[in-house]
Amino acid sequence: MPNRLSQEIAPHLPYLRRYARALTGSQQSGDAHVTACLDAIVADPGVLDVADGAKIGLYRLFHELWSGLEIDPPLSDADSPVSAREETARERLSEMSPEGRQVLLLTTLEGFLPAQAARITGHSEPEIQALVREAINEIDRQIATQVLIIEDEPLISLDLSEIVESLGHGVTTVARTADQAVEAARRNPPGLVLADIQLADGSSGLDAVRDILATFEVPVIFVTSFPERLLTGLRPEPTFLITKPYDPNAVKAAISQALFFRTAASVAA
Repeated sequence: MPNRLSQEIAPHLPYLRRYARALTGSQQSGDAHVTACLDAIVADPGVLDVADGAKIGLYRLFHELWSGLEIDPPLSDADSPVSAREETARERLSEMSPEGRQVLLLTTLEGFLPAQAARITGHSEPEIQALVREAINEIDRQIATQVLIIEDEPLISLDLSEIVESLGHGVTTVARTADQAVEAARRNPPGLVLADIQLADGSSGLDAVRDILATFEVPVIFVTSFPERLLTGLRPEPTFLITKPYDPNAVKAAISQALFFRTAASVAA
């Protein structure tokens, strides 16, 4: 491989390895595909078309080789331990079509524009946009769930309910006190909890969440005017914390992320 070409593609290799691992679900398999790509360039530098830049050319060649092998490696790798969050993401991705998984990763993880993803994959730009929509819809179908809202202010609970339902989820109960929340969770275990801290009768959403998590694991998002009660650094802090007044888009993003990774918030007694 000419030295100039090596210098052009070298900065992009770590990102290509990241992409290959996410695409195949295995570091070993991903690296093998990247190695095959580099071997092809060494054997014939002309196979790398850099008309659109070295990065797009490298990803396009990788795509051609990956597609040409006509295999879809399983999204698991016993020899490469991963975090629970990454394993869950792999499970989600494994349920998509190979094309949908590839296009979603190109446009989200790798940050390519639809037109660039089209050049890499050989699809038209409208096809790329359609594949991204299908992939996102598939994620939405996977994570649809029932939500318990712990909130004593009627207008806020109504707004949160509308946000939840706009994302395709349902609301099991709107609880105004800690006791109501715990009882509702025991009666109908939710897939997600949205919780305020200070409730109508002086009870605490923190206590309610603590009791719920003692029974089963569920993602929790705190929506509160008192973030300082959680962000003390003296005990485990929640993964998802939104401060009132909130941006509805921030709530939507937190819900999608919490459900995608099935992350359980941990609250100390």
